[in-house]
Amino acid sequence: MQMKQKNMKSGAAILFLIFGLLFFILIFRFVYIEATGKAGGQVLAAKIEKKYKKVHPIEAERGKILDSKGEVIAEDTSSFTLKAVLDKSVTLNKNKPNNVVDPEGTAEKLSKYIKMDKEAIYERLTKKGAFEVELGPAGKDLSNDVKQKIEKLDLPGIYFARDNKRFYPNGVFASHLIGFTEKDPDTGKTSGRLGIEKYLNDYLKEKNGKITYNSDSWGVLLPNSKQHVTPPKNGKNVTLTIDKKIQTFLEDSLTKVQKKYNPKDIIAIVSNPKTGEIVAMSQRPTFHPQTREGLADTWHNLSIEEAFEPGSTMKIFTLAAAVQENVFDPNGTYTSGSYKVPGSIPIKDHSGIPKGKTMTFLEAVQRSSNVGFATLGMDKLGPDRLREYLTKFGLDKKTGIDLPYEANSKIQYKWKRDKASTAFGQASAITPIQQIQAVSAVANNGKMMKPYVIKSISNPDTKKVIKKTKPSVAGEPISAETAKKVREYLGTVITAKHGTGQKYKIDGYEVAGKTGTAQMSGPGGAYLHGKNNYVFSFMGMAPKKDPQLVMYVAVKQPQLAGNEVGSDPLSEIFDPVMQNSLQYLNIKPSNLKDETAEKIGDYRDQTTSSAKADLTNKGYDAVVVGKGKMVIDQSPKPGSMLLEGEKVVLRTEGSMTAPDMTGWSLRDVMKVASIARLDLNASGTGYVSSQNLKAGKVIKEGTYCIVNLKKPSDISMVKTEKKKDEVHD
Repeated sequence: MQMKQKNMKSGAAILFLIFGLLFFILIFRFVYIEATGKAGGQVLAAKIEKKYKKVHPIEAERGKILDSKGEVIAEDTSSFTLKAVLDKSVTLNKNKPNNVVDPEGTAEKLSKYIKMDKEAIYERLTKKGAFEVELGPAGKDLSNDVKQKIEKLDLPGIYFARDNKRFYPNGVFASHLIGFTEKDPDTGKTSGRLGIEKYLNDYLKEKNGKITYNSDSWGVLLPNSKQHVTPPKNGKNVTLTIDKKIQTFLEDSLTKVQKKYNPKDIIAIVSNPKTGEIVAMSQRPTFHPQTREGLADTWHNLSIEEAFEPGSTMKIFTLAAAVQENVFDPNGTYTSGSYKVPGSIPIKDHSGIPKGKTMTFLEAVQRSSNVGFATLGMDKLGPDRLREYLTKFGLDKKTGIDLPYEANSKIQYKWKRDKASTAFGQASAITPIQQIQAVSAVANNGKMMKPYVIKSISNPDTKKVIKKTKPSVAGEPISAETAKKVREYLGTVITAKHGTGQKYKIDGYEVAGKTGTAQMSGPGGAYLHGKNNYVFSFMGMAPKKDPQLVMYVAVKQPQLAGNEVGSDPLSEIFDPVMQNSLQYLNIKPSNLKDETAEKIGDYRDQTTSSAKADLTNKGYDAVVVGKGKMVIDQSPKPGSMLLEGEKVVLRTEGSMTAPDMTGWSLRDVMKVASIARLDLNASGTGYVSSQNLKAGKVIKEGTYCIVNLKKPSDISMVKTEKKKDEVHD
């Protein structure tokens, strides 16, 4: 009996210990789960949250990049990827099949909306074992318009994935300056890879928002459950100093010269010397920011990342220093041919200058004499003072332009020959942007303006300007009087009979400038020989008396034919870009006198007949765009200065009609484009020889207006040939 009781007590004790141990294990497990959220190797809290907590992203947009007038250069647009579900087990919608049920019919219908054969689509839609498929490149980057058309077909199993895509509407357009973006395949985040896109990525980048809420298993918001919204943060908008019209003039000219002469490189910059704003910048080779085609050829912005011997454009600054120091006598003389450098071989003139001739220093400027400028820099100015002016003109330090990877110059100024060579553009290496900054002192009456491309940064939602760039004076190396004299001397480079810049004359405007021909070094460091192995360049400004634009253009190793020279490809860029840009900016031609100008009245809300009659009586050429009875707009605007015989464009109510613009200047064509809101594309220089819009036909806003311009002599030849043909017929 005692033994039995003893066993019972032992058993009870064991049971007590077992249940006690289980109790403590349960308590410990409960505390562990509560503390860590883990149960059975699974993240319990995460599973519950995943099941009942729903998160929907709210997409933000990367900031826009705009030109100086607010025209879009880069922006985010929605694109769609077409996908097809093939797995029959998907049951997202009970009312219709959720997979492709008719591959052949689906393929036939889709082939009408995407660039893919129905056979190729069918092959994808019948892929064995696939849950879902995409339709390759043809099914990606689809527009919203295409998406909506396909959705109307109501095809089972077909759906779209939405994505933001960076869009560059102008194609090849200041591509190295603007840059491009790429999306990280792992994180899905977009970031800039080049140019402004990279340099201002922290401003441009967006941050997506989200909506978080608790739901039932069907995804329906639970009663009394609140939505938590984290708003998206759109990227900031960046407005550049680039002018879309001038940039387009530049791109068109560069493309033509590239095709015609096939040079190794072309570099071109157009700036406003009064502010330092870069209004256009481009190069060849270049690339398309959307497709990246051509990017492998060069990643560098040659305007700011490459320093090279400038050649004779450097003579502008030696001349300016000599004028400022009162040691330049335009009528003073020297002997051409060679300049002796102690301990080194003599410096010689190029073949276009006669040897041993007594020449004036003004003639040295016009003929671009190396001997003349070595004499001017070393004997008249002196090497020490010349070196001081290199610093005053900012040629020995970076400009600080608001773009990444700016290179610095390499001033070789140790040996006597290097000092003499620097005076006329050899030995030392300088970047194009350094030259643009330095020459602004000549164009802007002594005040040298720091170049910049970022006009402002603003919040797209509040429109508040976060950052704004103001024009900044980088130095005053010369006086206003000196600048004026230098422009006069440089003007003779264009007008003198023996001037090297005769090909840079443009109708209606006086140009001041300097040509440059720099030798190129080979693999061993020695200069290359041969007609094509040079960097040909030109630095020009216009109008000469009060320059509104400065342009630098350089062409490396163009393939010149037997009778062609380096100024041919350069002038085919400079002339049309400068002339078209000045006309676009409404800069009055220099060959028209101020006393013939008067202010135009306001003809809006007047009858078309009375407005036209009044303008005709005053000696103006009234052009009517439209067939309405009342004038609703005019160009030039009321209060603008008009010149005798100038065209005044009147827009009437109702439909607009295209005028016959044959023989018009680009300046007048732009009046029509502005008042009718046409998308203007002009090629060539001079006056309109042909247009795509048929005269008298109805035109709509946004229509492309394409005009070809030719010089007056070319137009007269065309007209003569046309008359001969008419007589013959």
